[in-house]
Amino acid sequence: MRFLRRSLTGLFLVALTLGVLVYAGHVVRTAIVARLSDDPPARPAGERVRAVNTVAVTLQDIAPILTTFGEIRSTRTLDLRANLSGTIVELSPDFVEGGRVEAGQLLARVDPSDAQAELAVAQADLAQAEAELRDATRALDLARDGVASAREQARLREQALERQKSLRDRGFGSDALVEQAELAAAASRQDVLSRRQAQADAESRVDQARIQVSRARIAVAEAERRLADTRIRAAFSGTLAGVSLVEGGLVANNEQIAQLIDPTQLEVAFRISAQQYERLLDDQGMLVRAEVTVTLDADGAGLVATGRITRESGAVADDQTGRLLFAGLRQARGFRPGDFVTVQIEEPMLTGVSVLPATAVDAANTVLVLGPDSRLELAHVTFLRRQGDNVIVAAPALEGRQVVAERSPLLGAGIKVQPIETSAASVATEADRGTELVALTPERRARLIAFIENTPDLAADAKQRVLAQHSQDRVPASTVRRIETRMGG
Repeated sequence: MRFLRRSLTGLFLVALTLGVLVYAGHVVRTAIVARLSDDPPARPAGERVRAVNTVAVTLQDIAPILTTFGEIRSTRTLDLRANLSGTIVELSPDFVEGGRVEAGQLLARVDPSDAQAELAVAQADLAQAEAELRDATRALDLARDGVASAREQARLREQALERQKSLRDRGFGSDALVEQAELAAAASRQDVLSRRQAQADAESRVDQARIQVSRARIAVAEAERRLADTRIRAAFSGTLAGVSLVEGGLVANNEQIAQLIDPTQLEVAFRISAQQYERLLDDQGMLVRAEVTVTLDADGAGLVATGRITRESGAVADDQTGRLLFAGLRQARGFRPGDFVTVQIEEPMLTGVSVLPATAVDAANTVLVLGPDSRLELAHVTFLRRQGDNVIVAAPALEGRQVVAERSPLLGAGIKVQPIETSAASVATEADRGTELVALTPERRARLIAFIENTPDLAADAKQRVLAQHSQDRVPASTVRRIETRMGG
C-alpha cells in the first residue's frame, strides 16, 4: 500500500511539472506574438515642403517668331538648249559646272557648215530674185513707153481722120480716103489696147518679182537665224549648273545642255499650316509682308540672310496642305538654289502677353501659382503660341505673381512649397534664343579663333565673317556651340 501511494505521488508530481512547463511555454509564445503584432506608438506627422523653381509673370509686347523650313530658289533660271542638232566644235572654258558667265558670252557652238550652206543658197536665190525684179522693172518701163507712143500715134490718126472728114465736107476729099483714115485710127486704138495689155503683164511680172524678192529675203533671214542659232550665248550673267556637254559631242535639237542661274536673284519658298497662315493676315485678309530670317548651317558657320515675304501660291498642290509662301532675300551671300534652310518669320506684335516655360503649363492650360503661406493655387491661362521650349500666354490677372516653372505629379493645389525664383532673363522667345549672345574668356576665344583659322574647308568669306563675330565682346551662342562640337569640346 505504501508503495502504491508513493508511486501515485511521484506520478502526480511529474504530471504537475509537465503542466507547469507547458503553461510557461504558452505564456512565452503569447508574449512574443503580442510583441510582434503590436503597432509602434503613433508619432505626429509633419508637412513636407518641396522646393520648386518659379518665374514671375510679366506683361510685355512680343513679336512671335514662326519657325519653319524652306528651299532656296532663283527667280531667274534659264534652261540652255541647243536650237540645232550637230557636233559641238567650240566650247567656252567657263562652260563647266559652277562656271560664272557674263551676259552675251559665247558658251558653245554647233558645227555651222550646214547653216552656212543654207545661207549661201538663200543669198543666191535672193540675188536671182533681185535680178528678175530689175529685169521686170525695165520691161515695165518699156511697156509704159510703148503705151505712150501708141496713144500719141492714135491721137495723130484721129487728127488725120478729122482732117479727111473736113476735106470731104468741103468737096475736096472722097469717102474712100475718109474710110481709110477711119481704119487707120481704129488700128491705132487697137494698138493702144495691146500696149496697155503688155504694160499690165509687165506690172504683174514686177509684182511677182517683188514677192520672190521678199520670200528670198525671208529665206536669207531664216538662214542667218539658223546660223546664229549655232552659237549658244548667255542671256544674262549667272552661274551654270547641270552641264552635260563636251567639245566634239553630238547634241539633238532642243536638247537641254545646261541651266543658267542668276545667283543674285534668290528667294526662299516655305510651307506653313493654315493656322500659321491665318496669323500672317491683316484685317483686310491680305498677306502681311513680314520680315524673314533665313539660316543655313555650313562648315560650322551659320549663313544668315534677311528678306521679306513677297507672295503666296495661287493654289494648293495635290497631296499638299497649308500654304506655300515666297520671300525675296537681300544680300544672300553664300546661298545657292536648292539649299534646305531654316526660316524664321516675324509675326505681328502681341500686346500684354507673358512668356512662360512650356513645362509650366499643362494640357488643360492651367498653371500653379504661388499663393499665401507659400501654398500653390491653380489658375487658368490662354495659350497663344509655342516658342521652342517656351510658350506665350495671355494671363493679365497673374501679372507679378510667381508661377511654378516645372510641373510634376507631386505638385498640386494646396501643397506648400519653398520657391526658388528663376531670373526672367532665362525665359526668352525662340527669336531671342536664336540670337543669344555669350561672353568668352580670353583662353576660350583664342582657342576658337585658332581652330577657325586652321580649318581648310571653310570658305574665305565665311571664315572672315566668323572671325569678325568672335572679335566682338559677345558672340552668338549657336555659333560657339557648332564650332566647339566640331572641335570635340
